[in-house]
Amino acid sequence: MPIAHLEDRSVIAIAGPEARPFLQGLITNDVERLAPGQGLYAALLTPQGKILFDFFLVEGDGAILIDCLAAARDALLKRLTMYKLRSKVTVEARDQLAVLAEWDGASARYAISYPDPRMPELGRRAIIATGEMRHDLSSAEVYHKHRLVFGVPEGDDFGTDRMFALDADLDELHAVDFEKGCYVGQELTARMKHRSTARKRLLPLEFISGPTRAGLVKAGGKEIGEITSEYGARGFALLRIDRLEEAGSAKLSAGEHVVNVIKPSWLFP
Repeated sequence: MPIAHLEDRSVIAIAGPEARPFLQGLITNDVERLAPGQGLYAALLTPQGKILFDFFLVEGDGAILIDCLAAARDALLKRLTMYKLRSKVTVEARDQLAVLAEWDGASARYAISYPDPRMPELGRRAIIATGEMRHDLSSAEVYHKHRLVFGVPEGDDFGTDRMFALDADLDELHAVDFEKGCYVGQELTARMKHRSTARKRLLPLEFISGPTRAGLVKAGGKEIGEITSEYGARGFALLRIDRLEEAGSAKLSAGEHVVNVIKPSWLFP
């Protein structure tokens, strides 16, 4: 069934009269673009421009709802609360809400649903009260197989305070608005964009001879990048684009295993 319950996701609610300006000064995307039935993909960066958290935002249930990685929820709550200061907002987890992914035209009833802002092929995302959720939904694993078909990274693929927003493809996934005002990490992100200094990209991999836990990707014995995540026969690696191009048709390896780099059409048109 092309509706999956993303049990690896959680929901945080930002409510109050200053919810929008509060988030606007923090995250990479333009909160003013939020509208009924339309969500945003965004990130919260370090002051040095590296990704701490990526998440989706949508209006509903009397608040701005943040769909985030469940394992990162408490850390994100703590970070948002730290930035709250005297802002007239409330920041709280909403454990009574669950996150869904929908594709191939499927749609859940009684849900706050919106198109996945990264690309149409990923379908839609939704937030629903757990009491309204059907019991025959697919698992998060089914969804991850779906997104891996398109080579789209998220969540654990980025790590925490590990890579810059543009190295992680967030610009191509519509998570960064370069026209909005200041936000945390904005200065370095804008500089990398305008100077075209992003030399790395997070790219999907295919493990030809089985999964590997080797960290480095090499071409002819020369290091070109590092694996960041694995999902069976697929994964992601943060690679130096110039070194990948220099490798040409040379075989790439990770430890004793042969790997193929996949260049998604949304990143390499």
